[in-house]
Amino acid sequence: MAGGARFSRRARLTGRKAFTGVFARPVKSSDRYFTVLARPNDLPYPRLGLAISRKVAKSAVARNRLKRLVRESFRHHQPGIGGWDCVVMGRVGAAEQGNAILFASLQRHWRRFARPCALS
Repeated sequence: MAGGARFSRRARLTGRKAFTGVFARPVKSSDRYFTVLARPNDLPYPRLGLAISRKVAKSAVARNRLKRLVRESFRHHQPGIGGWDCVVMGRVGAAEQGNAILFASLQRHWRRFARPCALS
């Protein structure tokens, strides 16, 4: 992909231990479509975990659409995010929204986590 905007294996949160670490003491960013929990990691790049439940989107097709949107948004913004482990959780009603609204929502979340990195 152009510009190094890939979603490689190293950019994923995998395993229970990684998710538990983020859920333990997170920095939280929330709006009506997504809740993003994040925690600084000791790595020079961010990692992403997804938690889109059946309560958020009844069909697998809708859940997978939300996951694709989150991954795509993360790919485009990961150079500016810095060393954070992020878990994105969908909220009820997100599946009914259009792609542009969801991308804008995610962009606001990524900016919140990019600010502290820019200051350091």
